[in-house]
Amino acid sequence: MDPVGFKQHDHKTCIRSGLKAVDAYCADHSLQFTPVRRRVLEILLQQHRAMGAYDILDILRAEDLGSQPPVVYRALDFLVRHGFAHKIERLNAFIACAHMGQDHTPAFLICRACDAVAEADADPARKVLGQATSESGFVIEQAAVEALGLCPACQKAAQ
Repeated sequence: MDPVGFKQHDHKTCIRSGLKAVDAYCADHSLQFTPVRRRVLEILLQQHRAMGAYDILDILRAEDLGSQPPVVYRALDFLVRHGFAHKIERLNAFIACAHMGQDHTPAFLICRACDAVAEADADPARKVLGQATSESGFVIEQAAVEALGLCPACQKAAQ
């Protein structure tokens, strides 16, 4: 098994189930899951790390799927808009959603030493934000929490 964030898992099953979930969602919602969108998601699922748009573009270019930045940015915009991927603002990078098809508020645990990213569900933050918005009349459309620290591997290396 390959590492995912900070845990081990069956990587092939993860990729297969992620693509299957997106296929089903797109079919149910009449969305076009184009070959480029599919490949960008597949790259994010295979890498299981936050990737910059230009890193993804380099792979697409090598596979003759696109050589211009708008190609990858349009695919990433689609994936993020529909919750299949997330943008990690701190790293200006993208990562496949670890909880596809689930209503959740993601919390990203970012290692300051190696830039590894793990996704968790930030349900307590969602409740606090919900209370604040109901008092102000603001409607949250999307929220994410980013926490910086040290992953288990970097903590071990520092000892």
